[in-house]
Amino acid sequence: MKKRYRNIRSDIRPVIEQLQRGELLGDAVVGVEYTIFKVRLRNQDAQRGKSAGYRIIYYIQTANKIILVTIYSKSDQEDVTAEEIRDILKEFER
Repeated sequence: MKKRYRNIRSDIRPVIEQLQRGELLGDAVVGVEYTIFKVRLRNQDAQRGKSAGYRIIYYIQTANKIILVTIYSKSDQEDVTAEEIRDILKEFER
């Protein structure tokens, strides 16, 4: 994604910093037995606001451990399903 979206690091940096400070962002993802949140954020390279921006999906594993599940551009991919999230987490746990 970095090749296509040159500003991705600066776009997602504020979200990472907020999570590091213990702030929970975004909306809870339903249909998954984990504590999963999805954050929408603007993509400076797309210039179309949050609706065509990035989606960051993260998992709160413990009070001190948050795992970035995936990040994708909404203009490149539709929503990630609960099944896809489960598969990513199962792969991570191995």
